[in-house]
Amino acid sequence: MTPQPTKPTGVSEEVWTQMLEATPAKARHIIREGRYNAPTSGLCPGFAQANLIVLPKEQAYDFLLFAQRNPKPCPLLEVTDVGQRMTQLCATNCDIATDFPRYRIYEEGKLVAEVDNVADYWRDDLVSFVIGCSFSFESELVEAGIEMRHNTQGRNVSMYLTDVECIPAGSMSGKMVMSMRPLPPDQVIKAVQISGAIPKVHGAPMHIGDPAAIGISDLSQPDFGDPVDIYPGEVPVFWACGVTPQSVVMNSKPPFAITHAPGCMLITDTKNVDLKG
Repeated sequence: MTPQPTKPTGVSEEVWTQMLEATPAKARHIIREGRYNAPTSGLCPGFAQANLIVLPKEQAYDFLLFAQRNPKPCPLLEVTDVGQRMTQLCATNCDIATDFPRYRIYEEGKLVAEVDNVADYWRDDLVSFVIGCSFSFESELVEAGIEMRHNTQGRNVSMYLTDVECIPAGSMSGKMVMSMRPLPPDQVIKAVQISGAIPKVHGAPMHIGDPAAIGISDLSQPDFGDPVDIYPGEVPVFWACGVTPQSVVMNSKPPFAITHAPGCMLITDTKNVDLKG
């Protein structure tokens, strides 16, 4: 039996029970009502979760090219029409502006707000990019007996801004963000094989072992998310992360951007099995 994730701090038992039992459509409905604004790791196992970046039309082509050149951190699941809030491919009755638990608003590369929905910020010139998320392969890792420490501890996954440069495109450039999960050495190969079979949600790890080799000085101080306990002998394993667009926004400074808050993902209707290579 697959273990359930631990309830995040601040979420009521009633709402947490509803989220654990929810279909993706029901989970999005609860989120849209404003009743759940916490990380989504471990929820709706078997269904893909997604990151978000929303940009004005003037910057959208550059980001589309950036994603094409950097498919590991930015595997696209859907790109919306200009001004369109509803998704057409990854989920039905899904509103980009309300169905993520939390969002971040950036202006000229600076974080100016974190909110539960972005309906009041929406504009007719915006294009949304829905990006695959490593939470999608976590359910398969858990089914294989591999612990996801952040789930066990009721925390957000640890994410780090590395010194690995992405391939620039037009006005878009920046360093890659990676998520980290500590694993016993005898489970690393299995984790590589399982995640590598789902390239549309980041695929196999980018780095295994010494964090300093990718510019991380202290695993207890993630740039996004929460620190997790790392037990003696465990190996840190790093995957490309869909928070990378936030690094790109901070570096490239477009006039306006909306992203998801790290760890607070869109739960789609797309099955993970349909994203396998």
